[in-house]
Amino acid sequence: MNKLAPIKFGTDGWRAIIAEDFTFANVERVAQATADYWNSVQIPGTTKKVVVGFDRRFLSDQFAARTAEIMAGNGFEVTLTSVPTPTQTISFAVKALKGIGGVMITASHNPPAFNGFKLKAHFGGSADPAICQAVEALVDKNPVRSTPLAEAMRKGLVKKKDIREPFFKAIKKLVDFPLISKSGIKFAHEALYGVGAGCFDTLLEGTTCKVTTLNKEHDPNFGGINPEPIAKNYVKTQAFLAKHPHDVCLVTDGDADRVGGMDGRGNPLSTHQIICLLLQHFITNRGQTGRVIKALTTTSMVDKMCAHYGLELVETGVGFKYVCTEMIKGGVLLGFEESGGIGFPGHIPERDGILSGLMLLELLATEKQPLPKLLAGLTKQFGPHCYARIDTHFPLEKRAALMAHCKANPPAKLIKSKVVDVKSYDGVKFIAEDGAWLMLRGSGTEPILRIYAEAKTDADAATLLKLGVKLTTQV
Repeated sequence: MNKLAPIKFGTDGWRAIIAEDFTFANVERVAQATADYWNSVQIPGTTKKVVVGFDRRFLSDQFAARTAEIMAGNGFEVTLTSVPTPTQTISFAVKALKGIGGVMITASHNPPAFNGFKLKAHFGGSADPAICQAVEALVDKNPVRSTPLAEAMRKGLVKKKDIREPFFKAIKKLVDFPLISKSGIKFAHEALYGVGAGCFDTLLEGTTCKVTTLNKEHDPNFGGINPEPIAKNYVKTQAFLAKHPHDVCLVTDGDADRVGGMDGRGNPLSTHQIICLLLQHFITNRGQTGRVIKALTTTSMVDKMCAHYGLELVETGVGFKYVCTEMIKGGVLLGFEESGGIGFPGHIPERDGILSGLMLLELLATEKQPLPKLLAGLTKQFGPHCYARIDTHFPLEKRAALMAHCKANPPAKLIKSKVVDVKSYDGVKFIAEDGAWLMLRGSGTEPILRIYAEAKTDADAATLLKLGVKLTTQV
């Protein structure tokens, strides 16, 4: 492989296929550029401290160690995690240490062949596009400088540490942990072979909660699936829950910052259902208020809830980086995205799958009602919202023409309801008078077009997806 292969950053860092582009030589180039960037900026209140973590993917620990060597060689004091660690704990540690930034070696929910280099900013969230672009521009500007790990540790430049305990202590304070502790809830956690495995066992140790962690083994092949919290990856756990019912099952992705779920008998929950359950809990049980931040592809039930309770709703582009930007401004009740990222007030401006699990437990301990009944209550109050999504192959070179065509030629109706609004600041979204919607949006780096839909029935949502596919054939 050409050592000087182009490095292209995505949402909050760089990812590639291991041994093709994601090599030690290329990680060195990106790490040096990152160090150059952090040495070039002065951010008041920060120190020359960097946190480096890693997930359970093939060679992640060694890529992290190499990154730590380069940070040490560029004059930074490095905390290197000693065990695979959830992404949000890196962000939390950066903020707690008043560090300049952090690096997480992970490819999140992507297939096992991938790995990635995620950048975390000083404020405890994902690096924004400006930071990523600045780092990308510095690749190969300077030769790689490094200090061997053993030497760096001997000099105190690198310290290996399990940073999860302070994080666990902090998130326990964000929930009513005494209430959870005495609830006796049977809680299942589908870890999808990711770094979330064992987290809830530790958090709930000594409580009356009964924790079952599923697929907790360290398997770099993730049991033959992608570690993504979507229903097609729940098959084994669904069968287990059907035979061994629990009160709820939370699912975390490969780096444990995103969530999915099932009810206690293995019926999948959409991320939208989880979001709405938690939003209702924050409003009615916690009595909290504030701005609600949602990404464009999130259920319109959120819109109805905010209108009903008189809450300001801010809609962003797709990607938690946009939600993060709003959270940093303050006054936020909850922030979330369709793919399962949820951010909480009083915490870092970062999605957090582990805290989401504790919040679900707090909800169940407060309500003392089964999940299906709580979901039925939401539907009764705000109407049915059935969501569907497909990803289709679509040439990158035709993307702009398709978006322009869709914007200029919206369908007159969705199902039988008149289209009353078209949003085009991130993809193109058609919204009907009855609340149904259809959206087309391309992947940032791949020839993939994502088609999203929501309607009152699953059949109608499927019909809208077919309309979305038909629209792609018009250019």
